[in-house]
Amino acid sequence: MKKKNNHPAGLDVLAVGSHPDDIELSCAGTLIKLARMGYRVGILDLTEGEMGTRGSEEERHLEAQNAAEIMGLTVRENAGLPDGHLQPDWETKLTLIKILRKYRPKLWIIPLPRDRHPDHAATGQAAQAAAFLAGLRKVDTGQEPFRPTWTLNYFLRWEDQPSFVVDVSDTFETRIEAIKAYSSQFDPKTEGPKTFISRPQFLEGIIARAKYYGSKIEAAYGEPFKSQETLRVDDPVKFLTGIDSEWATLR
Repeated sequence: MKKKNNHPAGLDVLAVGSHPDDIELSCAGTLIKLARMGYRVGILDLTEGEMGTRGSEEERHLEAQNAAEIMGLTVRENAGLPDGHLQPDWETKLTLIKILRKYRPKLWIIPLPRDRHPDHAATGQAAQAAAFLAGLRKVDTGQEPFRPTWTLNYFLRWEDQPSFVVDVSDTFETRIEAIKAYSSQFDPKTEGPKTFISRPQFLEGIIARAKYYGSKIEAAYGEPFKSQETLRVDDPVKFLTGIDSEWATLR
């Protein structure tokens, strides 16, 4: 069991998405894995996804809470910003600054700051800026300044060269269960217009991508992340092989 964040409302990991289900479709296997390891893990959804073709705000809210229970999250919040209108403006940045200062996560997981969906790109850009601005004392929100230890990007529609891939083989089935919690969006049998994401092939594509990244690390399933900052490695043998110097000496 890992030592947990000792701040009263603190989280070890906080992931932010533009819409409910963004995290489930991108990096939920990693969040589930971290929660099972004993870390306090949370999700912030910026909007209710009310511009989606299928499902109401009420349905999507209930689906998000069900998915949160499946993933074992400590907290899930919704900022209530307007779906389809997100911008990397001061309002969005200030929303994210307040959340960062409230939960004080060590690890801040955000979308890649470019994507086909403008909301995703705007969220990535605003969240990257907020990670810095939240540490400025003269940005007054009535909260103590704070900066996360590290920021990572996850991938949605568009991708980039990952900095590393997390083995999520043990949690991938649970991730699929969390995705299926959004039946209004992904179940082809649910009433409503047929959409790109309601086709069976969409979920098949999610599975195929996880298998592809898993193949990069000799695992069944993997999830990629990009770090804009250079990673520090003090012991490349231990980092790359899992063998530390003490074990090597005993051998």
